[in-house]
Amino acid sequence: MAKNKEAKKEMKQKKKLGLAWQILIGLVLGIMVGYFLREYPKIASDYLKPIGDVFIRLIKMIVIPIVVSSLVVGVAGTGDIKRLGRLGGKTILYFEIITTVALVVGLLLANVFQPGAGVDMKALDKGDISKYVETEKQTQAHGFIDTFVNIVPTNLFKSLADGDMLAIIFFSVMFGIGVAAIGERGKPVLQFLQGTADAMFYVTNLIMKLAPIGVFALIGNTVAQFGIASLIPLSKLVLLVYGAMILFVIVVLGLTARIIKVNIFQFMRIIKDELILAYSTASSETVLPKLMEKMERFGCPKAITSFVIPTGYSFNLDGSTLYQAIATVFIAQLYGIHLPIEKQVMIVLVLMVTSKGIAGVPGVSFVVLLATLGSVGLPMEGLAFIAGIDRILDMARTAVNVVGNSLAAVVMSKWEGEFDSKKAQKYLDEVNMKAA
Repeated sequence: MAKNKEAKKEMKQKKKLGLAWQILIGLVLGIMVGYFLREYPKIASDYLKPIGDVFIRLIKMIVIPIVVSSLVVGVAGTGDIKRLGRLGGKTILYFEIITTVALVVGLLLANVFQPGAGVDMKALDKGDISKYVETEKQTQAHGFIDTFVNIVPTNLFKSLADGDMLAIIFFSVMFGIGVAAIGERGKPVLQFLQGTADAMFYVTNLIMKLAPIGVFALIGNTVAQFGIASLIPLSKLVLLVYGAMILFVIVVLGLTARIIKVNIFQFMRIIKDELILAYSTASSETVLPKLMEKMERFGCPKAITSFVIPTGYSFNLDGSTLYQAIATVFIAQLYGIHLPIEKQVMIVLVLMVTSKGIAGVPGVSFVVLLATLGSVGLPMEGLAFIAGIDRILDMARTAVNVVGNSLAAVVMSKWEGEFDSKKAQKYLDEVNMKAA
């Protein structure tokens, strides 16, 4: 009798569409509705955009409680300051190497394929970048030293309200060390935070059921506002960015995965739901809680997962840095400005600094690009020509950021010798069985 019930339950689960398929259906329907509403963008803005915004807000609502509770519990379980310091150093080193490779790949591809050469600037629509200019002015003092100074919060509650992830991570690590140091007296705190993490992951699963609706609304509004026609004059840039992203994932991240004995295609199958969701919403935050949960199930320790993935949102934006390198060269080519090798080296050095630590800034890629263009003498108004299609490009770079940060958790777990291979294989078998 019990076996029959289990068999029926399994059949129901198989008949039920998986989240990835639901999101894809929402994506396709959103494109169709957005296309029909292209003559009436205000309708999409008034009715679809609020639905998408509510979904994004729901995710943002739970991100910080999950990061704080998971990180404190993970650090307290370790209680070793030297180990945490070693993990932090290795993580930053790995992030810097991978993002530098992304920058170099972006520059090489932009020089080879020249997406800005021969583009008629008169045929391009100009977007409004005034809000990004204002933000860039506010963050123009941002530098390598400033990034590390700002890691230490002056007011924890302000950092929590602003979503300043680096400051939140720093506090959580220090608090976790303190809880571990007081021994038995810290157990009630750990129990409370573990309960908080469990409750928030449960809420995450509830919110994810709304993902197809959120994706439908967000992509529908995007297509209605910008239309497909805006892609045609800049199709060479769009194709190069997407091709570069795919190449980077398969070759660079693929080789990285192979070194640690992980198949990149099997790995992406594990996070396929999160990849589709991140791509559709152009938001990494929407998948952060589920990525942390899945990487733990894949054999990464909680202490490493809860530290590496949130930190990667500020230091390991592979897709964003790859895009920024291509966009910088594209704008130079658009204006017919020759970039000698020494200036391109300067671009790499500038982007290595400006692309770190300001992930919480709205439109961060545009802000970083504005700072970079100004520092190497390129016309900043050139960004206005790609503002209209930035959402399409943002979708691709967000998906690559997700793959890079997820893989980073596995790399660090392997590097620290704490990766549970048996647990990983068991979870991979479960994923393959569901897909079969």
